Amino acid sequence: MKRLLTALLLLLVVIGAGLWFGPRFVDWEPWRGRLAELASLQLGRRVTLDGPVELALLPQPVVRAGGVAVGEPGEEYSFTARLLRVRLDLPALLGGRLSPREIALVGADLRLPWPPGGLLALRPPAWITRLDANLEDGTVRIGEAALEGVSARLSSGGPAQSLEVAGSFTWAGRATQFTASLGRPGWDGIATFEMAVVLPEVLGNVRGVLIPGTGFEGQMEASGPDLSAMLPSPAGAFRAAGRLSASAELIAADELAIEIAGSPARGAVALRLAPAPRLDIALVASRLDLDGWVAALRGAGPRPWPVSIDLSAEAGSFRGVTLRRLRGAAFLEEGRLTLSDVSLLLPGETELELAGATAGARLELGARFAGPDLRTTFAALGLPVAELDPTLLRQGEGRMRLVLEDAQAAMPEFAASFGALQISGAGVLRHGPRPALGLGLSVNELDLARWLPQGFDPVRAGRALGIVDLNLRLAAERVRLGEAVLERAALDGALEAGRLTLRRLSGRLAGIDLAVSGVLGVAPQLRLQDLNLEATGSSARGLAALFPGIWPGGTALADQAVALRLAGGGMMEALALRGSAELGELRLEANGTLDAPRRTGTLGLTLRHPGAPRLISEALQTEVGTWLGEGSLSLIATLALSPRRIAAESFELVAAALRARGALALNLEGRPRLSGRIAAEHLPLPFPGWRSREPLGLRALAGLDAELALEAARVTIGEVTLEEAATTLRLNEARLRLEALHARLAGGQLQATLTAEADPGLPPRLALAGRLTGATLGEPAFDLPVDIAAARGDLAFALEATGFSPAALLASLAGRLQLDLRDGVLAGFDLAGAASASTGADAVAAEAAIRAALLSGATAFERLEVEAALQSGRLLLETARMAAEGDTTATLSGSIDLPRATLDLQVLARPAVPDSPDLGLRLTGPAEEPRRLPQTSPWARWRARRG
Repeated sequence: MKRLLTALLLLLVVIGAGLWFGPRFVDWEPWRGRLAELASLQLGRRVTLDGPVELALLPQPVVRAGGVAVGEPGEEYSFTARLLRVRLDLPALLGGRLSPREIALVGADLRLPWPPGGLLALRPPAWITRLDANLEDGTVRIGEAALEGVSARLSSGGPAQSLEVAGSFTWAGRATQFTASLGRPGWDGIATFEMAVVLPEVLGNVRGVLIPGTGFEGQMEASGPDLSAMLPSPAGAFRAAGRLSASAELIAADELAIEIAGSPARGAVALRLAPAPRLDIALVASRLDLDGWVAALRGAGPRPWPVSIDLSAEAGSFRGVTLRRLRGAAFLEEGRLTLSDVSLLLPGETELELAGATAGARLELGARFAGPDLRTTFAALGLPVAELDPTLLRQGEGRMRLVLEDAQAAMPEFAASFGALQISGAGVLRHGPRPALGLGLSVNELDLARWLPQGFDPVRAGRALGIVDLNLRLAAERVRLGEAVLERAALDGALEAGRLTLRRLSGRLAGIDLAVSGVLGVAPQLRLQDLNLEATGSSARGLAALFPGIWPGGTALADQAVALRLAGGGMMEALALRGSAELGELRLEANGTLDAPRRTGTLGLTLRHPGAPRLISEALQTEVGTWLGEGSLSLIATLALSPRRIAAESFELVAAALRARGALALNLEGRPRLSGRIAAEHLPLPFPGWRSREPLGLRALAGLDAELALEAARVTIGEVTLEEAATTLRLNEARLRLEALHARLAGGQLQATLTAEADPGLPPRLALAGRLTGATLGEPAFDLPVDIAAARGDLAFALEATGFSPAALLASLAGRLQLDLRDGVLAGFDLAGAASASTGADAVAAEAAIRAALLSGATAFERLEVEAALQSGRLLLETARMAAEGDTTATLSGSIDLPRATLDLQVLARPAVPDSPDLGLRLTGPAEEPRRLPQTSPWARWRARRG
């Protein structure tokens, strides 16, 4: 039994080995034609086999043939394969027949024409009944696209069943699986078709029918985790479903319901095959993420065919800005992106239109904008407009051209109008570790008070710009700041690495040509370098009009040529400045240091002019006369400056005859207050005369308080000279007071107090009270026909007056005078001579002599005592007694009208003869030429009665 089993086993091994190795030693060449005929019948195309033919019986009968060619050379849809493998039916093979059960093409290389043309009209051959064919490790080329590693299974259950295809391939590095079902055509020739494609990024499904002579019509569905892997679009999951139609010229999907990253949309996709391939995409969405679309379009690489995208959305977002009513089209061909008819609505209802194209990495755009509220638009774009004047940047429109590159973003052209403001220019932003922004702008008018309501802070500007370097060139027809207007203004400046460089600021301000340059270091701390300021003009009148008040614009000084120069630099806590200014012949030189943060500093200045009287005349628009004398002006002072105080620590002033020095301080905290001391060698003061109607300017006292110690070796007021004068000047709330005034006058000692009050709405009021003792008069006091020619004595006075001018003060003068003179001479009449003539023997001759003495001559007196009152400018003699030489006594009575300069006086003198009537003289009329009326009639009657 064991031997039988062993023999059977050995027999089986021998038979198996024969079946395995036997066919290898058999020549199968006679089977080549039969195999080619069988393959041609199965594939429906002529098949030729040029390679070796092999047969393997185990584990199943398989015939392999190499050098496979399907179709005639050059014929449409012909291709080659590395190997043809046919699985045969073993019983049929043993019966001498070839009955295929499976046919496979290995390593096929099939090139399909593109556009596919008639390929879309393929139908399964009617002779296919039962089919089980495979395609393994093949390559299918469609135009420039290659499907590699193609493995598919083709099967058909019978004549009435559809052709099923399932397999996989690799396209552009993506592994793809697919299934397809091609139904049998009906009596009308229409066949059903269904295909599903699965990629890592997309799952697609197509169902429809193939119509003879037309193509395919049906429905499609697609979905996936990332649309950007398939189309130039933002990344995100998508889903689409709609109608699909295909022909030899066009494959189109329309009526698409799309969902991209959770946002619904509608659209259409069309792949045009003739006359040239082109992909058209139309998308209508409620909302779009433009950041993703722009990045996708700019980053889209070369595509096998041109791509056109038409986008439309009711809302969208771009870099955080909400957009509305977005419309636009993009065309991508050979790496070139073209944008056309792009329009959108920005916040503030601003309409923006764009069009442009790329050239390599370069994108050129043309843009137009217009809106009723550009302020809201700029705020939404992140521009700092909140601090601007609320009326700025409302309605406006403009156009620009943009060039975007990897290294920079440029704006070669820009022109816009914002209300009355017209602006144009260009700019460029260069990218890098430290971006650089360059701007060149031209405007018609710039109102700095509206554009910089809080002023310009260089530190804040440096922080706002951050790490961006800025180069700015600005030209303006007019730059306005309040009443100041800078015409033809030009600014050339830069902010680089913490340095604010003003290369040049120039323009014409109020008729003055102005130029400024300098460098301001912002970080790590403020430092000013190379400051230069120059201003020149033929007249200072326009510049003077910018200052408050009428001075100096209303004077001849403003018509003089002006020149100003300023230079300096240093740390902001210790700026070293030097400068000079010229106004006609007036020249100022100054140098000092300034602590800008604390607004304090010291300044040394020198002011000079060749003619002091002429300077005062030009500055005050008045004739100086001779009170100041002739000579030049020189002021040398050292100033200490702070926001609350300006102090002249020392000054020396020479102005013609005026010589003074001292120290002054002006306190600016609260109400301005001037304090200090002034010591003068000679202090000439103007005296316009008692008849002058020019205002004294006492109203100016209302704006300043003062406390000054005044000293003067000599003070001249008109014809009056005071020596060794000293007083304390106090000014408070428009009330001026000269306290403890003492001086030497006419050899005597003067002590007085002067008070002036200038209350708002009331005429100024002056009060003068004091006493002059020990004075000596050596010449006529008033230079009148009747005058005190010489005397010594005392004078006490208490006077008040009200008025704006000397004439008004004189007309309101009131008060009292007390005069006590000794050893003097009263010119104009000879009372002693008249008294002596009254003793003559001849009455007629005596009377004539008396009248002659009363009309001329002079009276020497030993004592003259006068008490008088002043009322409304009239001097009323209350008591006036005189003791003349020769024991002559006399009394005076009457009044003097000071405003009108008229007299009404009566002089009565006692004659030498006892009991005789007084001799009288009446003085009336103008003080300069009074009428003299001798009153001798009582004496003549008395003398006639005596005989």
